[in-house]
Parts: sequence; C-alpha cells; structure tokens
Amino acid sequence: MFDITAIGDVLISAVAKIALALVVWIIGKMVVKKILKLLEGAKSIQTREETLKRYLLNGVKWVLYAILVISVIGILGIPMASVIAVLASAGLAVGMAMQGSLGNIAGGIMLLIFRPFKVGDYINAAGGEGVVKEISLFYTVLNTTDNKTVTIPNGALMNANVTNMTAEELRRVDMTFGCAKGEDVAKVQQIMLDVMAANDMVEKDPAPFARLSGGTNEAMEFTFTARAWCKSADYWTVYFDLTQAITEALGAAGVNAPAVRVVTAK
Repeated sequence: MFDITAIGDVLISAVAKIALALVVWIIGKMVVKKILKLLEGAKSIQTREETLKRYLLNGVKWVLYAILVISVIGILGIPMASVIAVLASAGLAVGMAMQGSLGNIAGGIMLLIFRPFKVGDYINAAGGEGVVKEISLFYTVLNTTDNKTVTIPNGALMNANVTNMTAEELRRVDMTFGCAKGEDVAKVQQIMLDVMAANDMVEKDPAPFARLSGGTNEAMEFTFTARAWCKSADYWTVYFDLTQAITEALGAAGVNAPAVRVVTAK
C-alpha cells in the first residue's frame, strides 16, 4: 500500500522547491538587470572605450546568470556533485559541441587586444559590411546602410580580412566619368576640378585630382578619373554630391556623352 501522507509530503516539498526556484529565478533576473544597469552607469565603466565597455558588461552578465542558474539548481535539491559528474562524463561531447563557441570567445578577446575595429566603425569583413553596433562574447553585430542586422561569429572575424573604412580621419572618393572622343580634354578636366574645389566638404590638402585615364575605340569615348579627399564620416555625402554636380556641370558646358558605335552584322 502506498503511504498517501508520505506521497503528499513529497509532492508538497517538490512544489515548494519549484515555486521557490521560480521566485528566485524571477527576482534574480531583476537583480541581474539592476546590477548591469548600475555598472553601466558607473564612472569607472563610463570612462572605458565603448567596445571594451560593452564586452565587459556582456562578460559580467554571463557570470551573473551562471551564478543564478547554480543557485536555482541548489534550491531544487539537485546535488552539485551529481551535476559535475554528469558534465565530466559528457566532457568530450560538450567540448566538441562548444568548440565553435569557445573559438568565438577567444576571437572576441583577440579583437579587444588587437583592435582592428571598434563600435561605431564601418567595416567590411567575413561577408558582411556595415557599422559595428556591438561586440559581444560570441558575435559581432553590424548594422548595414539599409538598416539590416548582420551577425558575424568573432572566430570568423579573427580569421578574415577586415577592411575598416573609418579607421583613418580622411578617405578618398574615387569617381569615373566618360565623354565623347572629340571633347577638349583640358576643358573636361578643369570642369571636374572646379566642381570639386567648390564643395566645402572636399579637403584642399591633398588637392583634388582629375585626369584622363583611358578610353576605347569600341565605345568612342574618353574615360576621366576624379579623386577628392574628405572626412571619413562625409564619404557618402561627398560621393553622391560630386557625382551629381560633375554630371550636371559637364552637361551644362555642352560636353557630349560617349557615342556608342553600332556594328552591323554581315
């Protein structure tokens, strides 16, 4: 015969433990968020560089949640020795499963040490391009120019070529324009130089550049290359402004577009 009283006591004890564990989990999450908020506002954290600050906060968050999980396991009455024994027996499988994750953590640490980029930089790496929004323990998050979120594992970033478009103060804007073969080369060149010089965002030193850079008989055209230096943050504004302004100036000056030669098949 089953002892109804004993079974009832066990059930009550189990329900009490589960309820207490849930309360601790809920309150614990609130405490963790509060601690993270206090740390984020602390002067010692605020003075840190943005990339390091976010990485440290992510690390603290993981540690605090690990402590919370261990506390909940203890409340449920699960012996920690048994948990450790299970983890130890499955160590090889867990290690293989976490190999990529551990590589990402190591990659994140290396990114902080060597600093190929920081939060706010515009980069092209590992098949992604955009502004660095966050560098977490495992992933780096980019925000693209069309407002998409790209998540790249830190391990992949450490093994990829990284192009940082905003690391330097100045950046060069390169543009190519074409005109008909009969046009005055010096005239076209001067028009482009004048337009670039009139733009306040274009640096005077290094000076703007405009030269005849090639052509082709097939298209009956000359190709001109125009280059201007500007602040890295102004790159796209200068690029689009100059592209439009030079095109309009060439048209206003009567410079003809390339004439395509049509070849009739025989």
